[in-house]
Amino acid sequence: MGVHEVLFSVVAVLPAASMLVGALLSSIRSLSVPTLWRSLIALCVGALLATCFTLWAGADAAPLSGVLQASPLTVVLAVLVQLLGLVITAFSARYLQGEAGQRRYIAALASVLATVHVLLLADHWLVLIAAWLLVGIALEQLLCFYPNRPFARLAAHKKQIADRAADALLVGAAALAWGEVGSGSLSDLWAHVGRDGLSTALQCSAVGVVLAVILRTALLPVHGWLIQVMEAPTPVSALLHAGVVNLGGFVLIRFAPLLEQASWARTLLVVFGLGTAVLAGMVMLTRISIKVRLAWSTVAQMGFMLLECGLGLYTLAALHLIGHSLYKAHAFLSASTVVRQTRLQTMHVPVAPMALSLILAPIAAIATVLLIQGVSGQPAWPWWWSTVLGLAWAPLLWLPVEHQSRRALGWSAASGVLMVAGLTGAALLAHALPLGLRDTPDHALGLVALLGMVALYLGLVMLQQQPQTLRTWRRWSYAGFYVDEAYTRLALQLWPTRWTVAPFESAGQRPAASLAADAS
Repeated sequence: MGVHEVLFSVVAVLPAASMLVGALLSSIRSLSVPTLWRSLIALCVGALLATCFTLWAGADAAPLSGVLQASPLTVVLAVLVQLLGLVITAFSARYLQGEAGQRRYIAALASVLATVHVLLLADHWLVLIAAWLLVGIALEQLLCFYPNRPFARLAAHKKQIADRAADALLVGAAALAWGEVGSGSLSDLWAHVGRDGLSTALQCSAVGVVLAVILRTALLPVHGWLIQVMEAPTPVSALLHAGVVNLGGFVLIRFAPLLEQASWARTLLVVFGLGTAVLAGMVMLTRISIKVRLAWSTVAQMGFMLLECGLGLYTLAALHLIGHSLYKAHAFLSASTVVRQTRLQTMHVPVAPMALSLILAPIAAIATVLLIQGVSGQPAWPWWWSTVLGLAWAPLLWLPVEHQSRRALGWSAASGVLMVAGLTGAALLAHALPLGLRDTPDHALGLVALLGMVALYLGLVMLQQQPQTLRTWRRWSYAGFYVDEAYTRLALQLWPTRWTVAPFESAGQRPAASLAADAS
């Protein structure tokens, strides 16, 4: 290994080492809390510079140590993670002023960032499983930052159950793949799959990985903990929704060589992803709370991201991951601004769209997407995905039913078409980024996804035209279709725990026996 490769390896692992140092500093009692915050921010800046250098130097070097490996996508995501980590750390230092337990918060936050970096570089089953396990353990400390809040404790308990089940599935998948390949290296696994194809054991391994990702990514029916972690501080919500929960999408993209030939695993992704995207999107429309609506939006977006992976559109999934991370970090950290904007919107009388525009909008949007893609000469994705994008962007072309001149309606329609064209052009430009990914679209599953999105659009049309006929549906949708209640009841039966808070605990008091035990 030459000097360039050695330097690249050191700089690539530097962010994880820096965050580990930040976690260890919190145990030094002689350092004040403000000093710890300044130290962690400085370490984040250094780690961000290291990731930017790695991106500039290129990610085509040899494996870092036999168990770690960088790729263009992992380096880009490392820059994104450290940028969000720096912003969230600076925000947390102001947000938590005067709060007790800031040392514990600093240690957990730095640990999450360190283990996420290790996960991004993992090229071995043991490193992948251990890093994802440690991410969950460190995150639980942040979710229960206010231990006297019962729903925070319940959410952490349900997440712990889902995580342990995911860990067991990953261990099983690793055992099957290791026994088949004779090595725990993921690079060796990709080479074996490309040379010999998928055996029954590797098919089962792929299914295990997919089920583990479904559990970790808060898809239905184990999504409830992601909704209830609104009890945690706002920067924790930003870290979770903008970074940690997205790791499932990255793992699936990392395992793309295995999923290409695993038809059962991809079918599971499409079923769970499409079902979650549709149902969570419907629930989100009925919620009033800003943060809860954002949480349901994350559930729907995770379903959509896993749907893209199941369809073999890994480049779009990676772009979706990056865009969702930036959007959700901004949305949570600026939640107060969203509240003000929502209050201003409620002062205006909602205007229903024209019935004719509800029919013509998807036609015009789909035609615009296909036209832009045809003019560009870049077949970035199949035609059925262009139809899905057209359906998703069709509401931009809805025209208000209130009386307007033809000229005003024409300008509204033209601006909608320009927005759809701009979004399509931006997606095509982003799709051309050198992320080192290769798509393998599944056209049969793509038609299934298209039918699901058509059903969702028809539901939106009915909601606009005949809201009274959907009164029962709205009640069920507001309740999340009672899926989380069933999972919570089952979780507490299989793994009982005391998640409610005793009166003296909620008042900030502790019994004499507990105080005596601490003193001893």
